Amino acid sequence: MSQAAGSRLRALREASGLTLRELARQIGEQPTNLSYWERTGTLPRADLIIPIATALGVTPEEILGQDKPKRAAAPGGKVRSVFEQVQKLPRRQQDKIVEVVEALLKAS
Repeated sequence: MSQAAGSRLRALREASGLTLRELARQIGEQPTNLSYWERTGTLPRADLIIPIATALGVTPEEILGQDKPKRAAAPGGKVRSVFEQVQKLPRRQQDKIVEVVEALLKAS
């Protein structure tokens, strides 16, 4: 992986709204490892490419620089994490959250 690949990994992570710490937690790695990959362009272990891509809402090919980065169809990163937490709430609270989100979307 080249310096450009490290920059690409950082850009994908930032675009997903995740911090180093949040992404590290999601893939079971130390934040220092992620920082090292981003700074040096060192390739993460092969078994981490798919979990990283999933957490960022991108394809493994995008992590490896084989496709142009594009916006994922499904929510990724922080948005997905928040909605996973919302799904655990009682139905009444979920309905209130949906109302707020819909109001925000209409206002934008």
